Amino acid sequence: MSDQPENAIRKIIHIDMDAFYASVEQRDFPEYRGKPLVVGGKPDSRGVVATASYEARQYGIRSAMSCSKAYQLCPTAIFVYPRFDAYAAVSKAIREIFSRYTDLIEPLSLDEAYLDVTDDKLGIGSAIDIAKSIKDAIKNELNLTASAGVSVNKFVAKVASDMNKPDGLTFIGPSKIKAFMEKLPVEKFFGVGKVTAAKMKAMQINTGADLKNLSESQLIAQFGKSGKFYYKIVRGIDNRPVQPHRETKSVGAEDTLSEDTNDLATMHELLKQISETVALRLEKHQLKGKTVTLKIKFEDFKLITRSRSFPVAINQAGIMFQEAIKLLEEANLGTAKVRLLGITLSRFYEDIIVENPGSNQLEFNF
Repeated sequence: MSDQPENAIRKIIHIDMDAFYASVEQRDFPEYRGKPLVVGGKPDSRGVVATASYEARQYGIRSAMSCSKAYQLCPTAIFVYPRFDAYAAVSKAIREIFSRYTDLIEPLSLDEAYLDVTDDKLGIGSAIDIAKSIKDAIKNELNLTASAGVSVNKFVAKVASDMNKPDGLTFIGPSKIKAFMEKLPVEKFFGVGKVTAAKMKAMQINTGADLKNLSESQLIAQFGKSGKFYYKIVRGIDNRPVQPHRETKSVGAEDTLSEDTNDLATMHELLKQISETVALRLEKHQLKGKTVTLKIKFEDFKLITRSRSFPVAINQAGIMFQEAIKLLEEANLGTAKVRLLGITLSRFYEDIIVENPGSNQLEFNF
């Protein structure tokens, strides 16, 4: 198989907002600017960091870390609760900027999306120029910064967008993909989590070049169906189209605790934040669902799920949160320690909840 990526004529941009929640807070509140800011809760609330400003990251503060740990790292940091309604409004404005250039937009979350600009609306032609124009519009109109990755497929564009944060723009053309992927550390591969990266390193697979030495069958034997994906992407092959109208079968979110725990208060705090994230994603897709599923991963990586269905479809964060707590209690965890929690909503029907919220207004009980 050739090392050259297939479908090299496509022009794909991945836009990723820089420290999105924290940047919106610093924009809206001048007293936060230039200071370490933690979005997620108070340091004594057992909350989890949703986003940290770049000033806070210099102290080692990262997303999913407990707020108490963040406080230990930087006692002078400012701690605030998220304002999800404000972030959703900004996300909508960002999406409007994208739509000036293309209708092929695939949102991944409130703060990132793929754009296919192979045929752009304004006839600009250059994907690099389009990415620059989008970044300039976001900065001038919204007073925020974004980083962009430009390439011939989604995978490489996404990796590229993370190369020069914040406010970066990285182009990886067809002739550069082979060398780029071979030098890339395995932990930088999108889709390779901490556990998989650790397994790879234990196998002396540290870079894309090392990964490339394994055959497709060897990768499948070691990593299951993901092995086929790794085999292709390390060669720069990713033919997935940008899907603006892909069918959504479920919407969910999950987060890893900073430390394995059996403390219910800590788990409840994390579930509350996860339910807020799911609610925002439901709003983005204009969806309601009837089945709530709780995902629990233990310290030994054992995984269980618990589900319950409602007679009517729901989308409210508060309802999902309360149901997740009930499912957690019914799981009878005892003294078992938990490392990850997740909430998923499925069995959808579409309902317009963005243009006319009415009684469907999302609940943010902070």
